[in-house]
Amino acid sequence: MAGKNAVELPLAIPPGLQRFPPDPRQLLQAWDSADELILKHLSEAAEAATLGAKRILIVNDAFGALSGGLAPFNASTYTDSFVSYRAIQLNTQGRVTALNRLTGLSGVFDLVVIKIPKNMSYFEDILCHLSAHLNAESKIICGYMVKHEAKTAYQLLNQYVGETSTSLARKKARLIFASFQRSPSPSPYPKAVTIEGFEHPFIHHSNLFSREQLDIGTRFLLAHIPRGNFKTILDLGCANGVVGIAAKKINPAAKIIFSDESSMATQSAAANFETFFPGAADQAEFHWGNCYEEGKPNSVDLVICNPPFHQGSSQSDHIAWQMFTDSRRVLTAGGPLRVIGNSHLRYEGALKRLFGNSTIVASNSKFTVAEAFA
Repeated sequence: MAGKNAVELPLAIPPGLQRFPPDPRQLLQAWDSADELILKHLSEAAEAATLGAKRILIVNDAFGALSGGLAPFNASTYTDSFVSYRAIQLNTQGRVTALNRLTGLSGVFDLVVIKIPKNMSYFEDILCHLSAHLNAESKIICGYMVKHEAKTAYQLLNQYVGETSTSLARKKARLIFASFQRSPSPSPYPKAVTIEGFEHPFIHHSNLFSREQLDIGTRFLLAHIPRGNFKTILDLGCANGVVGIAAKKINPAAKIIFSDESSMATQSAAANFETFFPGAADQAEFHWGNCYEEGKPNSVDLVICNPPFHQGSSQSDHIAWQMFTDSRRVLTAGGPLRVIGNSHLRYEGALKRLFGNSTIVASNSKFTVAEAFA
């Protein structure tokens, strides 16, 4: 292949691809068969020789397999996940332009490569935003693992993009193909959701955890937010910000830090804080990051969190453990970490190993609220 856009084919998973954050206990690889199938298809497609002349967008790349494979073509990539964003940065050595807001898309894309997310509301939101950046020549390739197949994905592609066709399954992965045949469609997200006990509805973006209603674990935690002489409170894994907002109501003099791995979560929390505390922007911070790994030591008086126990489709306690470790580092001496979790997770034991102390504040048939002091 000759010319200024010449790139050696076939495309392949970049060598040495790593998951982020690194965890020696995890043996999971940083890509799946759907990533491999997408790159194989692009290598063999009739238009492969012209990839260098196309505007390419990659959506929902987990750890940089697709971004790295397509990096020679000056592709852009969009992800809501900070963990994915950092993995893409590290695995591509910064060669790929990474975006974390759908509103940051610009221009028309000739080719869009999407790893279909499990969250179909998020997928719908993605397609709606993309519809303003496609034309009749635009091609969309979606990849997914067959075990995660969702018929809704086909319906949404037909509704917002055009008629679909599929590849044969290979190594338990499949591709969906579509060309843009529809008109641009406004997204139905974010949505306003009423939560009992709060005077204003909450704004929920499409990839928010428990986006339709308040989850029962958080509801139980809201009844056990401490009151005290706290100058700074960290809502760690903030989602829509309801815990931090409730903490601010109980501790009005406190500054609230909202932190989450999802960009849409921090956007939701920022919108909701402004609704409940208009004109108080200097009393809140919004942090998009991996737990709170960049937080300054001894900078927070209280941490409240409801840790997730999964990353993507894999379950693990490593996120909770990092949340606890980050909390211990950033808490001032004697500052409390208050955590809720499913009772079978026994977070109180993990807290005692890390902090040297822990107590159970409250429990019911499903959840336990535990506390430890730095």
